[in-house]
Amino acid sequence: MTQPPVISLVRPRYRSHLITPPLGLGYLSSFMKSKGYATRIIDGLNQRLSAAAIVEQCKGSLLVGISALTAYLSEVVALTAALKKEGHCVVIGGPHASALPAETLKTTGADFVIVGEGERTLAELAQALERGESPDAVPGVATQQHPVPSLERALTPNLDDLPFPDWKAMDPRTYRKAPHGGLVKAFPVAPVISSRGCPFSCSFCASPRLWKRTFRHRSPENVVEEIEILVRDFGVREIHFEDDNLTFRRDHVEGLCRLLITRGLNIHWATPNGVRIDTLDEDILRLMKRSGCYYLAFGIESGSQAILDRNHKKQDLGDVERVVNLARKLGFLTQGFFIFGLPGETDETVRETLAFAKKIPLDRAQFLLLDILPGSALYDELKDERTMGRDYRSYQEAAWAPPGLSRESLNRVPGQAFRSFFFRPRQLWSLVKYLRIGQLPYVFQRITDFRMFALGRQG
Repeated sequence: MTQPPVISLVRPRYRSHLITPPLGLGYLSSFMKSKGYATRIIDGLNQRLSAAAIVEQCKGSLLVGISALTAYLSEVVALTAALKKEGHCVVIGGPHASALPAETLKTTGADFVIVGEGERTLAELAQALERGESPDAVPGVATQQHPVPSLERALTPNLDDLPFPDWKAMDPRTYRKAPHGGLVKAFPVAPVISSRGCPFSCSFCASPRLWKRTFRHRSPENVVEEIEILVRDFGVREIHFEDDNLTFRRDHVEGLCRLLITRGLNIHWATPNGVRIDTLDEDILRLMKRSGCYYLAFGIESGSQAILDRNHKKQDLGDVERVVNLARKLGFLTQGFFIFGLPGETDETVRETLAFAKKIPLDRAQFLLLDILPGSALYDELKDERTMGRDYRSYQEAAWAPPGLSRESLNRVPGQAFRSFFFRPRQLWSLVKYLRIGQLPYVFQRITDFRMFALGRQG
């Protein structure tokens, strides 16, 4: 009996605080299996694999797919070179490749880039290669000869049509204790995405371009069926919703919560990727709490209303304060994300942001430098001023500084903010309360990086 062609799906090893199952590769794997292919998910990050070890595991593949984020592009370049040296056919997908297909092809030397959603595109690309047909005719595929796809790939209209991620190939029990959000209630943890896209237009975010400002969601029944499989077959005790906008459609999140309650799954769940402040009120928060939600993250970004307005955040700081206080009153663990270095930033707005972060009752906060993401409006707006090279450390050094601020001074701000925010009793307790022994290496790595911020180091 003829063996099906093998597709290897790879995440390279890179430095990261977060080591979670790669959902994108999981969706690709299950979809390719549904089309008759055999797949391998090779997670170099979780398995700590060198490029050479990954190449060895890719032997016999019809096609090797690599997931690429800007943050680890240099590792993608090195891995692609190692694969091409051994004669592999390489395709790169993910946000960086979708935003910059021609540049990605040139930088990496890959054979193909997939622009946009990858499931159907990867399957059609593999089928074209098997048949000896030109991949240029596949919507969403860019090639070395044609670095911009000749046909655009339409978004999948009904997400319920996609099979669940290939959880057998990325068993949550085998992942290191470095989940999104850092410290959690219970392991094993599994990420789930119940929707794709975002209708908003924040200037620093690539989502509007990557998802064409659309919002699609799976049915609550479909999502909860996946969660039931994770609980029953993999012993998962905590779910992390990684949606850009879990609560955007009220009927969607209400349906999820009610099904989690009625089916008695008894799990903890959280939103470490953040939820929109303006979608929350007391009724929906109480329902989320009843269904097992204990931890909410909020993309606050700045304590200056002028900066939020300048960068099209469409968020009122008065609403932020009200909702965070309400969430605290109802017993949620809360975290805020803040970005330093957005256009309009000054020494004064830096102070305003830290003061606001300490004023509202957040348990945790994450202070980051602006990452000028390919595909974002700021990437185009600041193209003549930003610095982004292969050695650029995403979020960890300033790629650009607003007028009146230096990159050196910005590099010190997150560490200073981190110490000022967390060296308070309640915030320290929120860290100690959830700390597990197995997480210590990742916690120490995070603290070390924050010290680098404070000292302005470049290493």
